[in-house]
Amino acid sequence: MTVNSPQPLLGRSALITGASSGIGAATAELLAARGARVALLARRKDRLDELTGRITAAGGTALAVPVDVTDGSALGAAVSQVAEVFGGVDLVVANAGIMLPAPIEEQRADQWQTQIDLNVTAAVHTVGAVTPLLVAAAAGGRTADLFTTSSIAAQNIFPTFAVYSATKAFITHLSRHLRAELGGKDVRVSAIEPGIVGTELQSHVTDQGARDWLAGAAASVEFLTPQDVAEVIAFAAALPRRVNLQQVTIMPTRQAA
Repeated sequence: MTVNSPQPLLGRSALITGASSGIGAATAELLAARGARVALLARRKDRLDELTGRITAAGGTALAVPVDVTDGSALGAAVSQVAEVFGGVDLVVANAGIMLPAPIEEQRADQWQTQIDLNVTAAVHTVGAVTPLLVAAAAGGRTADLFTTSSIAAQNIFPTFAVYSATKAFITHLSRHLRAELGGKDVRVSAIEPGIVGTELQSHVTDQGARDWLAGAAASVEFLTPQDVAEVIAFAAALPRRVNLQQVTIMPTRQAA
């Protein structure tokens, strides 16, 4: 299939973490619409079942796999289940994450650990679980993609977002290294770095200063939608096998930094 085809991802088998909402859900729907079979990994079974229903009603193929991706053994079992059902995996979107900004002086160690567990540790376990499948797909002559969801916060400075930003800088740098390690095996690795996206991430924020900052941004900037980010992922996945978009920054037009 070509990038200009209505279904350029026909025959691809995708696995998406954090698929119950936001960027993950939008990406799952779009990849399915473009022909890929999609496995949906997240904790909220009700959300996954609803999303699976929408995808199948639209003529797509989806598999819901409820799992807590911070549980490394459970995640490994979920990835194995997807590989068995789909006969392999050649497109992965490691998207699960959370944003909990707060001034460092508040010593919110609970929130620090939650962000590290989900944004860093779970991402590394996801990469570890899917890499053999992607290498095998590439060795078999198929296009193989690993997308990681980072953030513009990996590059820029946002006071009170220190721990969140550090986790995203980890993801961007991890992705660069993975590309160097896996590119020679024809596995493409892409770090996706969005600016502000209108998702439920903002609803998890408990710090009032950060909430006020986000509200002020919303008054002056039209946020990206999850579908905007999904379009970029779907486009990159449909490019010729020789083309790897290593790092893509996606900004709202009015967001300066």
